[in-house]
Amino acid sequence: MSDSPILYSFRRCPYAMRARMALLVSGTVCEIREVKLSRKPEALIAASPKATVPVIVHADGVIEESIEIMRWSLERNDPEGWLEREDRALIEANDGPFKHHLDRYKYPDRHISDPAEHRAAGLALLGVLEARLAGQAHLCGDARGMTDVAIFPFVRQFAETDRAWFDAQPLPRLQAWLRGHLASALFAAIMLRFDPWRPGDAPLRLQ
Repeated sequence: MSDSPILYSFRRCPYAMRARMALLVSGTVCEIREVKLSRKPEALIAASPKATVPVIVHADGVIEESIEIMRWSLERNDPEGWLEREDRALIEANDGPFKHHLDRYKYPDRHISDPAEHRAAGLALLGVLEARLAGQAHLCGDARGMTDVAIFPFVRQFAETDRAWFDAQPLPRLQAWLRGHLASALFAAIMLRFDPWRPGDAPLRLQ
């Protein structure tokens, strides 16, 4: 095994995005292995039979959930105090109801769904975030934290499904919040492009 933790990731996956952001801000140096989802490497399947990204393999075991990867890395080192700004209920609402509607809005053929119905339901949930941003720059105060980074990639995905429509909605604070995360150096750093990993490739570091 590599001396560093090994992260199996997929660049555009929102779960993998939030894991990479936490790993990077915590200073956790790891080997990153980009996964081609249609041809998942045997090493990933051996480590995690469900083979969904992100997965991190480290000296003491395997972590298969993105939120747990975030907490694991930040509990080791949290220089910006992200864990002090974690609203678990808000994150659960994102990962549960909002993700449900996002998938059925973005992929109606896959889910045999009415995208307009699910877009409206997703928009209603985004209204909660808009209200949270009244008088503060981020979801749990004036500094970026765990809650923002856990939720941001999913808001990004919702917005990009029909960006002109999203930009026309009465969500000025949320739209500004989203622009700020998209323009951040942290987001740019975790969106570097890597070729899909193959056994024998030289290690690539996320650092």
